Amino acid sequence: MAHIPDGILSAPVLIGGAIIAAGGVGLGLKRLDDRAIPRAGILAAAFFAGSLIAVPVGPSSVHLLLSGLMGILLGFGTFPAMAVALLLQALLFGFGGLTTLGVNIVNIALPGVVLGLLFGPTIRSPPSASLRTGLAAAVGALSVLGTGGLVALSLALSSPDYAPVASVLLATYIPLAIGEAFITSVVVAFLARVSPDALRPVLS
Repeated sequence: MAHIPDGILSAPVLIGGAIIAAGGVGLGLKRLDDRAIPRAGILAAAFFAGSLIAVPVGPSSVHLLLSGLMGILLGFGTFPAMAVALLLQALLFGFGGLTTLGVNIVNIALPGVVLGLLFGPTIRSPPSASLRTGLAAAVGALSVLGTGGLVALSLALSSPDYAPVASVLLATYIPLAIGEAFITSVVVAFLARVSPDALRPVLS
């Protein structure tokens, strides 16, 4: 599961995650235009609701992340949107933890932001609709695998004893990556058809 609970990670990992998360949230808030707040709220709510449904996969469980889709639609605004959703989940349902909040924000939001920045321009103005669909699917899948890799890295850096568990957890993200590839490509194709401007992050 992407939500790492309290009491597992080492202090350096927690501190490093908190610093990166604070920087990402600050940059996201600075660059997010007021007009994009409703969009950020809707996507944060979709993540909040979707991630409450966990599907068992092997020794772990997975849930929707939607970080690739958020990265395309919000850019750096993904950080504050994800921060609000994860904080509420930790406080209301005990998902993840407060000490690990920074790490969880980075693990889930960062891959989507990076991939959205890399492939977003081509997705918004592609030479063909099939390329847009393929790139959106790739962003959805790779963002999930990126989160799995960061979760595994967080565990492995905290203690060598977690290394075997981390590798197993990473494998459980593969089915989710396939599902998110489908969801991201369908949503992006729909928005491109009915509201192309929705694919452009509103930046101040």
